[in-house]
Amino acid sequence: MTSPVSKLAKTLRSIFCLNSSTHHNNNTSPTNTSSSSSLPTTTTTTIKPVSERKGGKMSLPKTYKEAIFPEQGKDLELRDTELKLPGKKEVLVKVEACGVCFSDMFAQHNVMGGGFPICPGHEIIGRVVAVGDHVDTWKVGDRIGSGWHGGHDGTCKACKKGLNQMCDNQVINGETKAGGYAEYVLLRTEAGVPVPENVDAAKYAPILCAGMTVFNSIRNANVGVGETVAVQGLGGLGHLAIQYANKFGYRVVAISRGGADKEKQARELGAHEFIDTNTTSDPGAALKALGGAKLVVTTAPTADLIPSLITGLGPMGKLLILSVPGDITISTVAMLKYGVSVQSWPCGHAVDSEDAIAFTQLQDIDCRIEKFPLAKADEAFKRMMSGQARFRVVITMD
Repeated sequence: MTSPVSKLAKTLRSIFCLNSSTHHNNNTSPTNTSSSSSLPTTTTTTIKPVSERKGGKMSLPKTYKEAIFPEQGKDLELRDTELKLPGKKEVLVKVEACGVCFSDMFAQHNVMGGGFPICPGHEIIGRVVAVGDHVDTWKVGDRIGSGWHGGHDGTCKACKKGLNQMCDNQVINGETKAGGYAEYVLLRTEAGVPVPENVDAAKYAPILCAGMTVFNSIRNANVGVGETVAVQGLGGLGHLAIQYANKFGYRVVAISRGGADKEKQARELGAHEFIDTNTTSDPGAALKALGGAKLVVTTAPTADLIPSLITGLGPMGKLLILSVPGDITISTVAMLKYGVSVQSWPCGHAVDSEDAIAFTQLQDIDCRIEKFPLAKADEAFKRMMSGQARFRVVITMD
């Protein structure tokens, strides 16, 4: 029987016109040796090691550990890989932490066409240890981060409009190139963002995707200060969205399953009102009773709630979809009667990440995490996919 995840992956592949045989543009070319970690190991080919690196000599290992999906739908495996030099406009980064995201499942099922084997992970914070040619924006020792946006061509219409994350030829960390479930990763310089020295890498790694996605999408929704913003879901994205919405100056309504404990969590994070979908059959009506929302942000993949939530919007309200709920049904009557709209926002690029980090630090946003070592990457991934994580899962190289 086809699993819901596999079915979703197949649907997404068809949208992106990809198939499982697409070859990947993996910056860390497959290599080999055995590993003694708790994950199974795999064997691959060899690449040429290089010892001299521009920007100073570093004491670097010949090999490093990375977790990879060896084939479509398979569990993560740990392997040793020979270290590869950064190429033109690339930097080599020693990873401190990498967040685990639901969309890492895309790599497992080749949704973006990266092929296999592939090292996932796109919420990366680390330290530059080597720089390639034509690099003048980064130097050895710099602290750097990178998210979903792994590179762009700078020539397409999206790039010319400053929407680099929508590039026609975008590179995606952990999807079309090797990601951060590894001790080292190669990053393209235009996709890097400076990370302050005084922040915890584990708590700030998720800001590069989960945090930046909700931060960037809400600030681009053009909702006036003092309006009502509802956040559906109290998970990795939702717990950050509530905090950002509160700090932006909105009246925040949290919508989630759960009783008094969940409501307490939501209010601690900054929600002013709470709607429990376990006890409320029509959350849209409950939201309408509170005056209706100018913006409803969906952060959990619950397709059956969407028809109700759209009825909870006030005049000219917006339904902002940030999860991947599958097929949804929208009431065009509500759209026509009240002028409501449905939209999304595709993450962001390096400058957006820098803004999100700065705002998170300034406003003391609390990204709540569970940490796992690299050796338990598969356990970390399954923890996130199970929906049990509170609230984000992060792999650390401690």
